[in-house]
Amino acid sequence: MIPNTIERAILINAPRERVWSVLSEPAFLGRWFGNGEPVKIDLRPGGLLVFDHGIHGVIPARIQTVEPPRALSWRWSQGAAGEEPDDTNATLVEFTLTEDASTGGTRLTLVESGFAHLGLPTDAAIDRHRANSLNWPGKLDQLRADCEQSTA
Repeated sequence: MIPNTIERAILINAPRERVWSVLSEPAFLGRWFGNGEPVKIDLRPGGLLVFDHGIHGVIPARIQTVEPPRALSWRWSQGAAGEEPDDTNATLVEFTLTEDASTGGTRLTLVESGFAHLGLPTDAAIDRHRANSLNWPGKLDQLRADCEQSTA
């Protein structure tokens, strides 16, 4: 069976508006998720988001949801570098930001779903899920560091 979903939640010691900026602005997004260079982003539903992942190539994504400072989502291809996302090759990445009353910070929840419907052979879909599962913690740690460093 192909696992379909990855879910991670982190607590960030920064206000939700700050986390939204680091999550969605080109320079920040490129730093915590790309190769360090600003990403290209048309921040609206249907807009194009382009990540340069260095050795992994350029990865386009389509923005699905933009609800500042609460939610952002995109679909990105799990196929070859440069491949436009569609219903047969993409997963949905959703970020939800909620205020954490106990700390005054922000709880960020990430859900990436759709691995079971990629149209890949079972072993390839399982490998993709495993690779993304292993990569998200480091990406989220970098996002948290960027948020907290700028508010210190």
